[in-house]
Amino acid sequence: MTDLAPPTGEPLALDLINTRPRTQDGPADLLATAEGLRAWLTLQESRLAGALPEGGDAPLTDGDLTAAVRAVHEVRDHAAAAIDRARRGLRPPEDALRGLNRAQRAAPAVRALTWDGTAVTAVARRDGPPGARLAAVLAEAVAELLTDPAVTSVRECAADDCVMLFLPAHPRRRWCSAARCGNRARVARHYRRRRALDSQAAEPDL
Repeated sequence: MTDLAPPTGEPLALDLINTRPRTQDGPADLLATAEGLRAWLTLQESRLAGALPEGGDAPLTDGDLTAAVRAVHEVRDHAAAAIDRARRGLRPPEDALRGLNRAQRAAPAVRALTWDGTAVTAVARRDGPPGARLAAVLAEAVAELLTDPAVTSVRECAADDCVMLFLPAHPRRRWCSAARCGNRARVARHYRRRRALDSQAAEPDL
């Protein structure tokens, strides 16, 4: 796995876990810094309602994001531990479940009522510092996946050097990305077959 672009498109809980890819230099953390977290939040913006500033809210500062990194890491650690067990039909670690519950309680969602000029509308909002709000939304996404029977269908990419998780829409899917790991696997198979054929052709006739 050499592509460090954050993978997206899986359930939010898996996209969060997948921010720790394996590279040629070893494990990487795409959310290690405020800059990395900001880039990931931009990619996931449409799925983070109630966690990010909206409308006239002040934008997130680098200080906000630096403080949020630790909270996000804690939720990610708990998510990885819980989903790893649940996808195999096993009981998740109790401390992981407690940690996810704690993150949700720290910034519960409230249906904020407003008048838009013609009717009352309700928008999900969360109080608290940005890190707590973000951690709560992410922990809620993890809870949704853990309580979904589909969690037992979550798989790890079949590529030897990849640790990405995905929820297959088709039971024959083997790769986190056909364009990335799937293509690399096909190329590797092609070269192995080619080497085997070349080796056979080079053997002297007896």
